[in-house]
Amino acid sequence: MEKKEIKSELLLNTENGWNRIDDKELPSLEAYAKEYISFLSKAKTERLAHDFAVEKAKEKGYVSVSEKEKLQPGDKVYISHSGRTVFFILIGKKDITEGMNLLGGHIDCPRIDLKPNPLYEDSELAFFDTHYYGGIRKYQWVALPLAVHGHVVKQDGSVVNFSVGENEDEPVFSITDLLPHLAQKQAEKTIAEAVTGENLNLLIGTVPVKSTEAKLKVKEKILQILNEKYGMKEEDFNSADIQMVPAGKAREMGFDRSMILGYGQDDRICSFAAFKALMDMNEIPEYTAGVLLCDKEEVGSYGATGMQSFFFENAVAEVLHRMEKTSLVDLNRTLSKSKMLSADVNSLHDPNFPEVSSPNNNMPQMNRGTIIQKYTGARGKSGASEASPEFVAEVRKIFNTNGVLWQTGELGKVDLGGSGTIAYYMARYGMDVIDCGPGLFSMHAPFEVSSKLDAYMTWKGFKAFLNYKR
Repeated sequence: MEKKEIKSELLLNTENGWNRIDDKELPSLEAYAKEYISFLSKAKTERLAHDFAVEKAKEKGYVSVSEKEKLQPGDKVYISHSGRTVFFILIGKKDITEGMNLLGGHIDCPRIDLKPNPLYEDSELAFFDTHYYGGIRKYQWVALPLAVHGHVVKQDGSVVNFSVGENEDEPVFSITDLLPHLAQKQAEKTIAEAVTGENLNLLIGTVPVKSTEAKLKVKEKILQILNEKYGMKEEDFNSADIQMVPAGKAREMGFDRSMILGYGQDDRICSFAAFKALMDMNEIPEYTAGVLLCDKEEVGSYGATGMQSFFFENAVAEVLHRMEKTSLVDLNRTLSKSKMLSADVNSLHDPNFPEVSSPNNNMPQMNRGTIIQKYTGARGKSGASEASPEFVAEVRKIFNTNGVLWQTGELGKVDLGGSGTIAYYMARYGMDVIDCGPGLFSMHAPFEVSSKLDAYMTWKGFKAFLNYKR
């Protein structure tokens, strides 16, 4: 009997989280899931996620850093770039050059964008010509109801935002596919070849104008509708971000309602958890707490709003300037002494595809809690950011002390593939960084699946990390 007890204490606890969570926490878990589902249903693009966060932060007393000449403990500020990337900061008691506690997730998701000149007519049908964004599996995006979200900047600088297809009384759009009766040759192709990027054309209209002068009568009709509703002309497409995403709301999934089905959970499940963790802080923390919600992760973090830009360090420099810390040494110390959870998702063991799972208890499983991933990269850890054992031990301690259910894991078998996050861009500053977040089924698909318990534990872990006193 004594040996059995010793053995159970020595073994890693991999029991299903629903058997480990205190029943008293279940109402909090359900409340969190409800709030997250609501966010996921509204924030269908990175701009909408950005605007949602800024609006909620203002309600909590956050202001643009430009409104503050000086910063002191307890001040709440944010710095935004182009309505796509935003950094929220709560100034702590300790000198900021002793480092910050940071969470960083991305709010862009795989989707389908319009080309600069997208509107065309073929066979008296109007289409949008598209260019997909991020690592999608193209065959998954045909024959689905899609919504269109637009951010149009006109020549005079005025902006028109619109969405069509999210509400039940609005029309939706779709990319057509071959019927099985005529798809024999298509069926002989690989999945990657069956639907090409140039085939992802969105069917948007069929009614012609009655004018005898117009050559492309259906296209002309679409332009008339866009002009009447949004004041657009065809040239305005060239200065617009117009995106196609799956139409409809996120939903509870399963007879037991234990899961969540929705678009964009990579990585808004982490971004929401990180943002909410910061907004839930009602006292001044020991260390300055920050949450970074960034853009362009799904395409390599390039561009002005991606983490390969200087946005983050410029933002930190703005904060330091308002604390009368203007030297490069101050900036370097602040960054190198900071600690960060790179908030991103992982894959899960799927019994429908067991052949890709990392063996020997190294593949994350649903309902085991949030996932700590010591390193990312591909195959021989190429492109990896690998956390130190000391920092992994710190995170273990934080989570265990605060009742956070967690697990470790890798993204599948070693030679099959791999992935990267923003972790290695942040690690360049010398700060401790580790990837952390829940796992998903059907990652990058139009509808992804998550566990309510894993989502809740991620938020709980993030909150504990921001309050960590080191």
